[in-house]
Amino acid sequence: MMEDIKEVLLKEEDIRKRVKELGIQITNDYKNKNLVLVGVLKGCVMFMADLMKEIDLPCSMDFMAVSSYGNSASSSGVVRILKDLDHQIIGKDVLIVEDIIDTGITLKYLKEYLASRKPDSIKIICLMDKPEKRKADVYAEYIGFTSPNEFLVGYGLDYAEKYRNLPYIGILKEEIYK
Repeated sequence: MMEDIKEVLLKEEDIRKRVKELGIQITNDYKNKNLVLVGVLKGCVMFMADLMKEIDLPCSMDFMAVSSYGNSASSSGVVRILKDLDHQIIGKDVLIVEDIIDTGITLKYLKEYLASRKPDSIKIICLMDKPEKRKADVYAEYIGFTSPNEFLVGYGLDYAEKYRNLPYIGILKEEIYK
């Protein structure tokens, strides 16, 4: 897979260090709260698993699967819920865990959808924020890293379901996805 990577953007140890910092911040911010992490499948899995290990509070987790990409390199703009939550979130403090925010279309829809279920609060954490691509008015309260306007893979980020298992985040060569 390495031959498909133009450049390693974030090394494994850089990611680990930042996830630890985010875990400490969330631990401080959510003391005496009823925290539930809602992971957006599939990209969040590696980030969410590592993040939970760094949160020193009782918390629960649930998952949703939503899609606006399919196997494409760009969002279709149409959001589909493929898997809904298994548990109620009424009266809970929801932290949506996302691998990357680019257009924000999917995340805006998801935040509004979850708000209708009456949680006490909803915030967003993303590993990678790509503000240059934003089309919807949605922002994360917790950001791992700000991303250049490149196609990223690794540490959960994929292209056509591949590259998620890379332990680092790399820039995918353009000829792979064009």
